[in-house]
Amino acid sequence: MKIINDIDSIQIPCECTATIGVFDGVHRGHQHLITLMMAEARRKGTASMVITFDRQPREVFDATYQPQVLSTLDEKRAYVSQLDVDYLVVLPFTRALASLTAQEFMQQVLREKLNVTTLVTGYDNRFGKNRTEGFDDYVVYGRELGMEVLRGDAEMMTDGSCAVSSSVIRQLLTEGKVEQMPACMGRYYQLSGTVMPGEHIGSTLGFPTANLEPGNPHKLIPASGVYAVWASIGDAPKKAAMMNIGTRPTFKGHHTTLEVNIFNFEGDIYGQTVTIDFVARLREERRFDSPEALVKQLEEDKKQVEQILNQTK
Repeated sequence: MKIINDIDSIQIPCECTATIGVFDGVHRGHQHLITLMMAEARRKGTASMVITFDRQPREVFDATYQPQVLSTLDEKRAYVSQLDVDYLVVLPFTRALASLTAQEFMQQVLREKLNVTTLVTGYDNRFGKNRTEGFDDYVVYGRELGMEVLRGDAEMMTDGSCAVSSSVIRQLLTEGKVEQMPACMGRYYQLSGTVMPGEHIGSTLGFPTANLEPGNPHKLIPASGVYAVWASIGDAPKKAAMMNIGTRPTFKGHHTTLEVNIFNFEGDIYGQTVTIDFVARLREERRFDSPEALVKQLEEDKKQVEQILNQTK
């Protein structure tokens, strides 16, 4: 896959079939659309192209906006690369880009810069200034430009309740429903962070933890609680682990921490990156009457985590 970050410094030599969107999380709905686009590219004998943006569009217009993203830009690149597309184009989302009408965007960017001859849009995707135009307009503009515009259908939730979407996934994560992520995303939800010095409370309880500082402050953190997770230190294989997200109310904590107890592991990993795969949420975080009561619960939590992770190997 060739990654293009500057469309002004490259010439696309071949005709392309493309799809465009923010693609936050590159979830099953996005994967479905990209698969449709790739099938159309094969049918027409063109290159396949995914076009996305380097940030959430709302960030450009609202300085106070704090996005809660499902994937960082690096993660998005990695997820798309696994789908075997020919080109990934990352457009810097600027006010100048946002000022283009859909027709101007299709002509100046898609047709002239990126050599797109077929565009496959999402079933509800809108682009261009103020997002006032829709699929029927894109078809007309495309015809004028020698570009065929097609629309993909929605990928539904397994229960048929609604389409898989980034907003649905965010809601599930804020409720701690990480068990539904493989069905929604095709993989576990991931969060990476740097191991920072903590207060060593876990060590005094017999459950030493790595205190994680998220690598991206905008990455969505699941609901507080205790989780069964897989933890990867750098590029090392995944290890079974138990994670707590919360304020540690038993010890009168006031700010949220992300602490992971990696089973059967000893070593100094301060400053290293740990990636968490969320498998299941065991329970809410709660206050215990004593450290001893907390330890008893943690022992039970560990047994449950081991049972859950043994089933996912």
